[in-house]
Amino acid sequence: MDISALGIPGALIRVTVILVLAWLLHSLSRKLIRVFRNYMNTRSASAEEARRIETLARVFRHIFTVVISLVAGMLALSEVGISIAPILGAAGVVGLAVGFGAQSLIKDYFNGFFMLLENQIRQGDVVEVCDKTGVVEDLTLRYVRLRDFEGNVHYVPNGLITTVTNKSRGYAYAVIDVSIAYRESVDDAYEVMRKVSRDLRATEDFGAKILEDIEIAGVQDWADSAVVLRCRFKTVALEQWGVRREFLHRMKNAFDVHGIEIPYPHLTLYAGQDKDGGAPAFRVINKSGDA
Repeated sequence: MDISALGIPGALIRVTVILVLAWLLHSLSRKLIRVFRNYMNTRSASAEEARRIETLARVFRHIFTVVISLVAGMLALSEVGISIAPILGAAGVVGLAVGFGAQSLIKDYFNGFFMLLENQIRQGDVVEVCDKTGVVEDLTLRYVRLRDFEGNVHYVPNGLITTVTNKSRGYAYAVIDVSIAYRESVDDAYEVMRKVSRDLRATEDFGAKILEDIEIAGVQDWADSAVVLRCRFKTVALEQWGVRREFLHRMKNAFDVHGIEIPYPHLTLYAGQDKDGGAPAFRVINKSGDA
């Protein structure tokens, strides 16, 4: 092979220029991403938002690095006389095979990227995904790590997430059902509920957690042994469960004071009548089955 005929000195110069330009583009992209990250951090309102911005910046940095390296490598190979057409063909076949074999992985990364970009989930949020509910401990392009109320840790691949229910954004509602006996006055129960809610908002522990006065929706249901009254509190996000538990605790005490019956299931046995209109005799059956 005639090396001089390949124009090695000129090719080396062009390869050097390509590599220098690639390095400059790589440095420029990292600088622009860093400037963008710092600008967004000045506008972020929380540490979780800053972590999300940092994750996105890292993703963009990797994307630019891979693209610039691939383009510079192919241009450099073509300058030294190596045809890149077979490489591209082989890369296409390999990429197709890898794509079929790693569809779920690719889907995980795409879903994770868009969840970060659209700010659907942040670290520290309480979310429900794939029938799992818990606090988001970690969020990557590959998976979401949740810890539920019992302390169990769930790893949910991003590719399986189709619906995200975020319970931590802005505010929440503590929806509460209160049951009273049929003989009790609904209006009296409303007054007790309003008084308990006022006392609850006046406390130091729960006053800042409740954003608005109680909202009584009305009679929710006629159950088998109770009239169900529904109400709700507008609360700070993630405080709805504590407010609900404390309200029910106070309602139990208030109902006891006012003599309002909290119902429990009753069972009335009707033995029927004979042809003459008389009721048959009852038999008491003990646990052993003896009359």
